[in-house]
Amino acid sequence: MKKLQILLLVCLGLSLSIFGAEKSRKELKGDKFYTRYAFDKAVDSYEHTRHLTIEGQRRLAESYHHLDKNIESEIAYSKLLSSPGSILPEDYYNYAMVLKTNGKVDQSNTAMDKFAQLKPEDLRAKSYLAHSPEMAKLLKDDGTYAIVHLDFNTDAEDFGPSYFKNKIVFASTRAVPKFIARKYNWNRKPFLDLYSSDLDGIQLKKPENFGSTLNGKMHDGPASFSNDGTFMAYTRNNYDVKRKDSVVRIEIYFSDFKDGKWTKPVAFVLNNKDYSVGHPCLTSDGKTMYFASDMPGGFGKSDIYKTVRSANGDWGKAENLGDKINTEGDEMFPFYEENNQVLFFSSNGRFGLGGLDIFMCALNGSKFGQVSNAGFPFNTQYDDFATIVDSKMSKGYFSSNRTGGSGDDDIYSVEILKPLPIGKKIKGIAKTQAGNSIPNTFVTLFDDKGRILDTMTTKYDGAFAFLVETDKQFKLSGKKEPYIEGDTAVSTASKEFVVKADVILLTKKEMIEEKIQVNSDLGKILDLDLHSIYFDLDKYNINPEAAAVLNNIIQTMNEHPGMTVELRSYTDCRASMEYNQKLSDKRASVSAEYIRKKITKPERITGKGYGETKLVNGCACEGDVVSTCSEEEHQKNRRTEFIITKK
Repeated sequence: MKKLQILLLVCLGLSLSIFGAEKSRKELKGDKFYTRYAFDKAVDSYEHTRHLTIEGQRRLAESYHHLDKNIESEIAYSKLLSSPGSILPEDYYNYAMVLKTNGKVDQSNTAMDKFAQLKPEDLRAKSYLAHSPEMAKLLKDDGTYAIVHLDFNTDAEDFGPSYFKNKIVFASTRAVPKFIARKYNWNRKPFLDLYSSDLDGIQLKKPENFGSTLNGKMHDGPASFSNDGTFMAYTRNNYDVKRKDSVVRIEIYFSDFKDGKWTKPVAFVLNNKDYSVGHPCLTSDGKTMYFASDMPGGFGKSDIYKTVRSANGDWGKAENLGDKINTEGDEMFPFYEENNQVLFFSSNGRFGLGGLDIFMCALNGSKFGQVSNAGFPFNTQYDDFATIVDSKMSKGYFSSNRTGGSGDDDIYSVEILKPLPIGKKIKGIAKTQAGNSIPNTFVTLFDDKGRILDTMTTKYDGAFAFLVETDKQFKLSGKKEPYIEGDTAVSTASKEFVVKADVILLTKKEMIEEKIQVNSDLGKILDLDLHSIYFDLDKYNINPEAAAVLNNIIQTMNEHPGMTVELRSYTDCRASMEYNQKLSDKRASVSAEYIRKKITKPERITGKGYGETKLVNGCACEGDVVSTCSEEEHQKNRRTEFIITKK
C-alpha cells in the first residue's frame, strides 16, 4: 500500500517499441488498467496478449511487482532484458531490485553493475558502488534491535504509525463492511482510513476509527501531529479527479482540534493536480513540516522536502533536502526525531537489503551527517518503512511487509539496544569561567592529528554543535577578543549520541590566576607522588623500592585520567656509551610497561632512554677520565625520572 503514497506520473499513449509493432487490443486494454492502477486486471490482459511490445512487457513486469508477485516479475523482467529491443537503464535497476527482494543478491549485483555502466552519474549507481561491500555487515544481526510483530495486525494493510498523545494513530484498510463497499483498484481492498490505538506496553490495543470528520470516501492517512495534539497534517486522495484522469494523486490536509473535535480539513498550499505531496511529519510545535513529493525539479521519483510556517500561519517555499538525502529513486516517509535532531526516512534508491529500506541521518541545522542504512533486522529484503522513535531513541514503531507477518503491511515495534550507526554530535556552549555564554565566538573542531574538520560562529546563546564520528578524539578551540583562546579535549567513545563539551574562554587576569593554580597543583602532585626510581649496577629490573614509587604513580594517573607522563631513564658513567644507551632504553621500557598495564588509556605513558648523557653530579668516567665517586654517588645517576606532559 505504501506504493500508492507517492504515485509516478503515468501517461497514456507512451511510445511504442522501436520495432514499430502496433499494440493489440488486449495490450491496449491492459494499458488502460495499468494507468488506473488495476494491476491484477492489467496482468490478465497482458498475459493473454500473444505478442507484447517492449513497453507491454515492461508494464507486465512492473504490474507483477506492484502486486508483490516478485517471482513472476523476475521472470517478466528476464524476458524483457533478453529481447532485442529498446532496453532502458531503468529496466536493469528495477530488475536488480526485484532480484534482491527474491533473495538473489549476486544476480542483483550483476544487474546493478550493468545499470552503473549505463548511468555512472546516477546517485543510485554511486550508492551501490560505494556501499555494496557493506552487504555482509548490513545482514548481520549485532543485537542493536529487538523487533516484535504486534498482535493487533490483521490481513489488512496497517502502516504509517504516528505518536498522538498517549496513543498511536495509523492508516489501515481494515474498514467495517458497508452497504456500498468501495475498493481500491490496486489491491482490491477498502480505501485507507485513520485509526488510533492505546498503548499496552509495546503492544497496541484494539483500534478505533479516528474520526468521521477526517476519514472520507477514498484514502486517508498516514498522519502527523503537533506535540500538544491540537494540530495535525495527513495524507489523503485528491478528490477533484475525473474518471478520464489517468492518475489519482495524493495531497496533504490540515486540521485543528477545537471544541472537542477536529475541524474541517484545510488543503496544503502546495497541493497540485499535476503531482503528489504526502507523508507529512510535523515538528513538536507544528511550525516545520517534512514531506515527500514527486514535484518537478527534484532528483527522482519522490524526494523529501521541508517547509516552515510563518507567524501568520502561511507555509513557505518547499526546500528540497538535496542529494545528501534524495536520489533518482523514491525517498519517502520522513520522520524527524527533534530531541536528538535525527532524520529517519525510507528509500529504494540507496543501497540496501531490498525494497524500501530505513535510513537515518543526524542533522545539525542545514548540515547532514552520514546517512546510514539501519541494517538487519530493522531492514529486510522486503519493504521496511514509516519509522517513528521516541525522544530517547530507545524504542519506536515501523511498518513492513516482511515474511512472518499477518499477510500484508504490518506494524512492528522496535527496541533500540545499542547506539545507532549515525555517528555522534558534540554540543556545547562557549562561555566565561563564571558560566556566562559568549556570543560570536569562533569555534574550531580539530581531529586528533590537529587537522581542522569544521568551524562555526556562535550566536547570541554561545551554543555550538558539530557532527562527528564515533570512538574518536577531538579538540575544540574557541576564539573571541578580548578573551584568551580556550581549548577543550573531547572523546566520542561514550554510549550517548550527544556528547556535551563546553569551551571556556578566560580573560588575561583569569589566565594568570589559572596558570598559578595549575602550577601549584602540579607541584603538589610532583611533591607527593612523582619521585625518581633507582636501579642496581648493570640491572634494569624493578626492585621493591622502585615498585612502591611506580604504584604511587599508577594511583595518581588513575585519579587524573587526562594526565600524560614521559619516562626518562639514565645510567651512570661506567661501561661504554653504546652499552649504556641500550641499558637505559631497557630501564625506560620496563618502567613504562609496569605502569602501562595498570592504568586506563595506556598510551598516556611513554618512555625513552638517554644513557649517561645527563649525570646529576660530577661522576663522569668516559675515556681517560677516572671517577673517584662512591657507589652511592654513582647510583644517583642510575635513575628513571617522570615528567608530566599534560595534567
